[in-house]
Amino acid sequence: MKLLMLGGTEFVGRAIVEDALDRGWDVTVFHRGQHAAPPRTTALHGDRTTPDGLAALAEGEWDLVVDTWSGAPTAVRDSARLLAGRAGQYTYISSRSVYVYPSPAGLGEAGPVVEGSADADAIAYAEDKRGGELAAEAAFGDRALLVRAGLIIGPYENVGRLPWWLNRVARGGPLLAPGRPDLPLQYIDVRDLARWTLDAAAAGRAGAYDLVSPRGHATMGGLIAACAAATGGTVEPRWTADAVIEKAGIEPWTELPIWLPEGELHDFMFGGDVTKALDAGLTCRPVEETAADTWAWLRSIGGVAPHRPDRPNKGISAEREAALLGL
Repeated sequence: MKLLMLGGTEFVGRAIVEDALDRGWDVTVFHRGQHAAPPRTTALHGDRTTPDGLAALAEGEWDLVVDTWSGAPTAVRDSARLLAGRAGQYTYISSRSVYVYPSPAGLGEAGPVVEGSADADAIAYAEDKRGGELAAEAAFGDRALLVRAGLIIGPYENVGRLPWWLNRVARGGPLLAPGRPDLPLQYIDVRDLARWTLDAAAAGRAGAYDLVSPRGHATMGGLIAACAAATGGTVEPRWTADAVIEKAGIEPWTELPIWLPEGELHDFMFGGDVTKALDAGLTCRPVEETAADTWAWLRSIGGVAPHRPDRPNKGISAEREAALLGL
């Protein structure tokens, strides 16, 4: 197959490109040129936010387009319109954030979604992703696949969640472990996302699919243990109640990445129903493999993960952690 990857040099896009190359596909990567395109790909350059930014895509035909855009929906609109007559299928990597919050646990693809517009400038993450979905469907109709991903971790991560935990656990010593060890987590390894996405697109699947591991695929305790096994770090988890963390003013999700306290937001983020994706072939590798492979990648680049400039830094400082633990 001939794949046009819009992006493809970092995290999700790169994992999709590498999976496609492993299949023997012909891959074209369209990007701004800020990072090197993966080897064995054809690179085209352009900035989708500029008036003539799609000029490099004026010619060419592809079986499949994959788009990970998370900014203004107009970028998806313009790309999809331009390619509608020259590409067989358009896959848009969206997000489970498009669902209206709050919503009950067990939410599936039929849940209510936020308002969005294909013609909108950047508003907020959820509305932007919903607008991107509408743009893809407007141009490609039943040839559009919407992949509503949950929390994504794994090699190439440039958001800072799993890399922070790996580096913190590798440092060893008393560890602020949030909540309880059996707190369920729900996430997707970026390589499992890539594999399922290309399988589904090649099979001609269309419409929305929530893509995240089954509920309880991992736990907070299992994640920390997997980080310890991967890094060889000797940590002493000090499991700390949600209320204590809240009273200390420590921010879930950012200062303690991946973790959310029990309640409405946790249920929303980690309680999705992924029956549809599982029935369509989704398989998820164990957390131990995700941690080990991400650590191996981190070590290969010197231990410091790249970081998207549009995302906040992750992780609690050593001083704040020690203060809460009374060290």
